[in-house]
Amino acid sequence: MIASLTGQVAALEERSCVIDVGGVGYLVHASARTLAALPAPPAPAHLLIETQLREDAILLYAFSDPAERAWFRLLTAVQGVGAKVALAILSTFAPAELGSAIASGEKDFLTRAPGVGPKLAQRLLGELREPAARLPASLAPAAPPGAVSADALSALLNLGYRRTEACTALGRAAARLPAGAALEALVREGLKELAK
Repeated sequence: MIASLTGQVAALEERSCVIDVGGVGYLVHASARTLAALPAPPAPAHLLIETQLREDAILLYAFSDPAERAWFRLLTAVQGVGAKVALAILSTFAPAELGSAIASGEKDFLTRAPGVGPKLAQRLLGELREPAARLPASLAPAAPPGAVSADALSALLNLGYRRTEACTALGRAAARLPAGAALEALVREGLKELAK
């Protein structure tokens, strides 16, 4: 089984790319998020790979980070979710957003992904809550720790934002701000993230 590829990006397409490794071009399917992270051809790249064997093909799925690959594995274990739908979900949501939505039971949020209707969203919530909670800490979603972050999260929730969106925005905002940033600064940066 192929677990990773390191080579040159030979071609980028809408849902896939070709990675040239020593003169052999590997066609790999990927989420929009992974494809957007790749450099323009011809440039070196390293991708994590999930290999799926079928009767008629060997298919490779590429991921830019371990969290996205872990979620792909979880998603494709759910009945009714094939690789195409899993990639559509991962193209729509970052792993942290997906984890927060599953943890907080936000069915309507999940239906934003192409191919995910209310029934499939409910199945995702039911089947993934426990496996998602068992993800290693390095792959699990989290809002930034601390009392200031809790207050900032409360402020964004009171403004009508969903927990999933607010946690993700605050996580990105906290990464940009210096440690010990004031509540007002964290809320302001979180709102900027939500406005994107």
